[in-house]
Amino acid sequence: MDSIMFVSMDTTEKDTDSAVAMDACRTVESSVEGKAGYCILFLTPAEQRIPTRFSHSRKKRGHVSAGHGRIGKHRKHPGGRGLAGGQHHHRIHMDKYHPGYFGKVGQRYFHKTQNKLWRPVVNVNKLWSLVDTESRAKVAENKELAPVVDVLKHGYAKVLGNGRLPSKPFIVKARYVSSLAEKKIKASGGAVVLSA
Repeated sequence: MDSIMFVSMDTTEKDTDSAVAMDACRTVESSVEGKAGYCILFLTPAEQRIPTRFSHSRKKRGHVSAGHGRIGKHRKHPGGRGLAGGQHHHRIHMDKYHPGYFGKVGQRYFHKTQNKLWRPVVNVNKLWSLVDTESRAKVAENKELAPVVDVLKHGYAKVLGNGRLPSKPFIVKARYVSSLAEKKIKASGGAVVLSA
Protein backbone atom coordinates (compact mmCIF):
# COMPACT_ATOMS: atom_id res chain seq x y z
CA MET A 1 0.00 0.00 0.00
CA ASP A 2 1.27 3.46 -0.91
CA SER A 3 2.14 5.76 1.95
CA ILE A 4 1.18 9.42 2.18
CA MET A 5 3.56 11.85 3.83
CA PHE A 6 2.40 15.21 5.15
CA VAL A 7 5.02 17.95 5.33
CA SER A 8 4.37 21.33 6.95
CA MET A 9 6.95 24.07 6.63
CA ASP A 10 7.17 27.76 7.46
CA THR A 11 7.89 30.02 4.52
CA THR A 12 8.42 33.65 3.79
CA GLU A 13 7.31 35.56 0.69
CA LYS A 14 10.69 34.99 -1.03
CA ASP A 15 10.93 31.19 -0.82
CA THR A 16 7.42 29.99 -1.68
CA ASP A 17 8.39 28.76 -5.15
CA SER A 18 7.95 25.18 -6.37
CA ALA A 19 11.70 24.36 -6.17
CA VAL A 20 11.73 24.80 -2.38
CA ALA A 21 8.62 22.65 -2.08
CA MET A 22 10.16 19.84 -4.14
CA ASP A 23 13.38 19.93 -2.09
CA ALA A 24 11.35 19.52 1.11
CA CYS A 25 9.56 16.49 -0.36
CA ARG A 26 12.82 14.88 -1.53
CA THR A 27 14.30 15.31 1.96
CA VAL A 28 11.35 13.47 3.52
CA GLU A 29 11.37 10.74 0.84
CA SER A 30 15.07 10.08 1.35
CA SER A 31 14.52 9.68 5.08
CA VAL A 32 11.83 7.01 4.48
CA GLU A 33 13.74 4.43 2.42
CA GLY A 34 12.06 1.73 0.38
CA LYS A 35 8.55 3.20 0.59
CA ALA A 36 6.85 4.65 -2.47
CA GLY A 37 4.15 7.20 -1.88
CA TYR A 38 2.90 10.74 -2.19
CA CYS A 39 4.18 13.92 -0.57
CA ILE A 40 1.54 16.53 0.39
CA LEU A 41 3.15 19.83 1.28
CA PHE A 42 1.43 22.54 3.34
CA LEU A 43 3.01 25.99 2.98
CA THR A 44 2.11 28.46 5.72
CA PRO A 45 3.59 31.96 5.94
CA ALA A 46 5.60 32.03 9.15
CA GLU A 47 4.28 35.40 10.29
CA GLN A 48 0.65 34.20 10.09
CA ARG A 49 1.00 31.12 12.31
CA ILE A 50 0.01 31.44 15.94
CA PRO A 51 2.10 29.46 18.43
CA THR A 52 0.24 26.25 19.35
CA ARG A 53 0.34 27.02 23.07
CA PHE A 54 -1.60 30.24 22.50
CA SER A 55 -4.29 28.77 20.26
CA HIS A 56 -7.97 28.72 21.23
CA SER A 57 -8.24 24.94 21.10
CA ARG A 58 -5.27 24.43 23.49
CA LYS A 59 -6.61 26.94 26.01
CA LYS A 60 -9.99 25.18 26.09
CA ARG A 61 -8.61 21.67 26.71
CA GLY A 62 -10.27 20.04 29.71
CA HIS A 63 -13.41 22.14 29.42
CA VAL A 64 -15.98 19.91 27.74
CA SER A 65 -17.88 22.35 25.53
CA ALA A 66 -14.91 24.64 24.74
CA GLY A 67 -16.81 27.75 25.79
CA HIS A 68 -19.87 27.09 23.61
CA GLY A 69 -22.25 25.96 26.30
CA ARG A 70 -24.18 22.82 27.16
CA ILE A 71 -27.44 23.49 25.31
CA GLY A 72 -26.73 25.24 22.03
CA LYS A 73 -23.29 23.72 21.37
CA HIS A 74 -22.23 26.54 18.98
CA ARG A 75 -25.34 26.18 16.82
CA LYS A 76 -28.04 28.49 15.45
CA HIS A 77 -27.85 32.30 15.60
CA PRO A 78 -27.43 33.64 19.15
CA GLY A 79 -27.39 37.30 18.15
CA GLY A 80 -30.21 37.03 15.62
CA ARG A 81 -30.00 36.69 11.85
CA GLY A 82 -28.68 39.39 9.56
CA LEU A 83 -29.19 42.96 10.74
CA ALA A 84 -31.33 42.00 13.74
CA GLY A 85 -30.78 44.18 16.79
CA GLY A 86 -29.31 47.13 14.90
CA GLN A 87 -31.08 49.51 17.27
CA HIS A 88 -30.73 47.29 20.33
CA HIS A 89 -27.99 44.80 21.18
CA HIS A 90 -25.96 45.57 18.00
CA ARG A 91 -26.34 49.34 18.28
CA ILE A 92 -22.64 50.04 18.90
CA HIS A 93 -21.67 48.14 15.75
CA MET A 94 -24.22 50.01 13.61
CA ASP A 95 -23.30 53.41 15.04
CA LYS A 96 -19.60 52.78 14.51
CA TYR A 97 -19.50 51.13 11.09
CA HIS A 98 -22.83 52.20 9.50
CA PRO A 99 -23.67 55.70 10.79
CA GLY A 100 -26.89 57.13 9.40
CA TYR A 101 -28.43 53.73 8.62
CA PHE A 102 -31.47 54.43 10.79
CA GLY A 103 -33.61 57.55 10.84
CA LYS A 104 -35.00 60.07 8.36
CA VAL A 105 -33.43 62.97 6.48
CA GLY A 106 -35.09 65.82 4.66
CA GLN A 107 -38.70 66.72 4.09
CA ARG A 108 -41.66 64.77 2.70
CA TYR A 109 -43.19 66.02 -0.56
CA PHE A 110 -46.88 65.02 -0.54
CA HIS A 111 -48.71 64.68 -3.88
CA LYS A 112 -45.66 65.51 -5.96
CA THR A 113 -46.77 66.35 -9.50
CA GLN A 114 -44.02 66.09 -12.09
CA ASN A 115 -45.74 68.29 -14.68
CA LYS A 116 -44.86 71.57 -13.01
CA LEU A 117 -41.25 70.43 -12.65
CA TRP A 118 -40.94 69.44 -16.35
CA ARG A 119 -38.62 71.97 -17.97
CA PRO A 120 -36.19 70.48 -20.54
CA VAL A 121 -33.84 73.14 -21.89
CA VAL A 122 -32.35 73.94 -25.29
CA ASN A 123 -29.66 76.53 -26.02
CA VAL A 124 -29.83 79.13 -28.78
CA ASN A 125 -26.98 77.48 -30.68
CA LYS A 126 -29.28 74.46 -31.31
CA LEU A 127 -32.30 76.44 -32.56
CA TRP A 128 -31.30 76.32 -36.24
CA SER A 129 -31.15 72.50 -36.08
CA LEU A 130 -34.86 72.50 -35.10
CA VAL A 131 -35.87 74.21 -38.35
CA ASP A 132 -37.14 71.68 -40.91
CA THR A 133 -35.74 71.47 -44.46
CA GLU A 134 -38.88 72.90 -46.06
CA SER A 135 -38.70 76.07 -43.96
CA ARG A 136 -34.97 76.38 -44.67
CA ALA A 137 -35.63 76.24 -48.41
CA LYS A 138 -38.30 78.96 -48.16
CA VAL A 139 -36.00 81.20 -46.10
CA ALA A 140 -33.20 80.68 -48.64
CA GLU A 141 -35.52 81.84 -51.47
CA ASN A 142 -37.01 84.82 -49.63
CA LYS A 143 -34.74 86.65 -47.17
CA GLU A 144 -37.69 88.54 -45.66
CA LEU A 145 -39.20 85.35 -44.21
CA ALA A 146 -38.31 84.18 -40.69
CA PRO A 147 -38.77 80.55 -39.62
CA VAL A 148 -41.00 79.86 -36.59
CA VAL A 149 -39.39 77.49 -34.09
CA ASP A 150 -41.86 76.00 -31.59
CA VAL A 151 -39.55 74.32 -29.08
CA LEU A 152 -42.49 72.59 -27.31
CA LYS A 153 -43.11 70.49 -30.44
CA HIS A 154 -39.49 69.31 -30.21
CA GLY A 155 -39.77 68.37 -26.52
CA TYR A 156 -38.26 71.48 -24.92
CA ALA A 157 -39.81 74.00 -22.53
CA LYS A 158 -37.10 76.60 -21.91
CA VAL A 159 -34.59 78.38 -24.18
CA LEU A 160 -31.21 79.25 -22.67
CA GLY A 161 -28.58 81.61 -24.05
CA ASN A 162 -25.48 79.42 -24.37
CA GLY A 163 -23.59 79.51 -27.68
CA ARG A 164 -23.81 81.63 -30.82
CA LEU A 165 -27.01 82.17 -32.75
CA PRO A 166 -26.80 82.25 -36.58
CA SER A 167 -27.21 85.72 -38.03
CA LYS A 168 -30.74 84.92 -39.22
CA PRO A 169 -34.04 86.11 -37.74
CA PHE A 170 -36.06 83.55 -35.77
CA ILE A 171 -39.51 83.58 -34.22
CA VAL A 172 -39.07 81.42 -31.13
CA LYS A 173 -42.11 80.03 -29.28
CA ALA A 174 -41.42 78.64 -25.80
CA ARG A 175 -42.85 78.51 -22.28
CA TYR A 176 -39.74 80.01 -20.69
CA VAL A 177 -36.90 82.06 -22.17
CA SER A 178 -33.86 83.31 -20.26
CA SER A 179 -32.92 86.98 -20.47
CA LEU A 180 -29.65 86.22 -22.30
CA ALA A 181 -31.44 84.02 -24.85
CA GLU A 182 -34.04 86.74 -25.48
CA LYS A 183 -31.29 89.31 -25.93
CA LYS A 184 -29.45 87.17 -28.50
CA ILE A 185 -32.62 86.29 -30.44
CA LYS A 186 -33.66 89.94 -30.70
CA ALA A 187 -30.11 91.00 -31.62
CA SER A 188 -30.25 88.72 -34.68
CA GLY A 189 -33.55 90.32 -35.77
CA GLY A 190 -35.87 87.69 -34.32
CA ALA A 191 -38.68 87.68 -31.78
CA VAL A 192 -39.76 85.70 -28.73
CA VAL A 193 -43.32 84.46 -28.20
CA LEU A 194 -44.25 82.94 -24.83
CA SER A 195 -46.77 80.10 -25.10
CA ALA A 196 -48.53 78.02 -22.46
